[in-house]
Amino acid sequence: MKSECFKSIALAAGVLALAAPAPGLAQDLEGTIGMSGAWALYPMAVKWGEEFQKLHPKVRFDISAGGAGKGVTDTLAGAVDIGLVSRDLNAAETEKGALGFAVVKDAVVAIVNARNPVLQKLQSQGLTKDVFQRLWLRPDASTWGEATGGTEKAPVRVYTRSDACGAAETWAKYLGKKQEDLKGVGVYGDPGIGEAVRKDVMGLGYNNVNFAYDPKTGKPVAGLAPAPIDVNADGKLDAAENFYASRDQLLAAIADGRYPSPPARDLYLVTKGKPGKDVVKAFLAWALTEGQKYVSDTGYIVLPPERLKQELAKLATK
Repeated sequence: MKSECFKSIALAAGVLALAAPAPGLAQDLEGTIGMSGAWALYPMAVKWGEEFQKLHPKVRFDISAGGAGKGVTDTLAGAVDIGLVSRDLNAAETEKGALGFAVVKDAVVAIVNARNPVLQKLQSQGLTKDVFQRLWLRPDASTWGEATGGTEKAPVRVYTRSDACGAAETWAKYLGKKQEDLKGVGVYGDPGIGEAVRKDVMGLGYNNVNFAYDPKTGKPVAGLAPAPIDVNADGKLDAAENFYASRDQLLAAIADGRYPSPPARDLYLVTKGKPGKDVVKAFLAWALTEGQKYVSDTGYIVLPPERLKQELAKLATK
């Protein structure tokens, strides 16, 4: 592991050397880096911006969230330097010049209101993919009793994202569909969908991990509870499937593959072609090397060293 890290750092140094107009670039970096896009990657981008600025006080960051679709659109239009994208780039985007750098991994998780009348049953047996499909593809026909195999007559009120985003696309991909196939009340952004479910006892939605769990306590956000996936569809949440009590437990399950992928997925920093600004090159190289030490504490999963090295190599490719 250490040797791989040293190799990655050496490669980063090579990238910076290629970008440097003069000796001392690492100390003399200045300029503004604009980023926009996925809510999923926003907390990580903010943390990286804070830490990079400590090393390079003349560098400024302008970071905003608004969905992965906005991140790609803004980047291709030249409105920002880097897009925050929580899904794979599609062919049309890459044809227009979008270049993605995988930087971390996380997941989308289903959420319900913490006062849901069948919460105890949900937490003991989970919901299968088939049930999740039924709930999001024809939500008006479902009750919480039908969802859990009980008698509860209360309707399931389903929420989805109104903005073009990686969370919705990833959740839809898990269900074998696309974002536009998901039914329910459309709500903007991760905070919006979390708040909608928190206010609705019968609500069901989905959030990125860092919006389903409190970053300070590591526990589910007050008023919300994860809706577990019964991965093997045996009607109960087995010990190997029961990892939702804390963010750390869920992240460990994502890392070792117990949580399915999708809805687990890689997150990307995206540029329009190979970045031309030295400060952007330096930031990307740093995020893929030294910046990785902030990943776990910020609530994400570090990619394997070999994958990071492959992503870093994209900066050095002419």
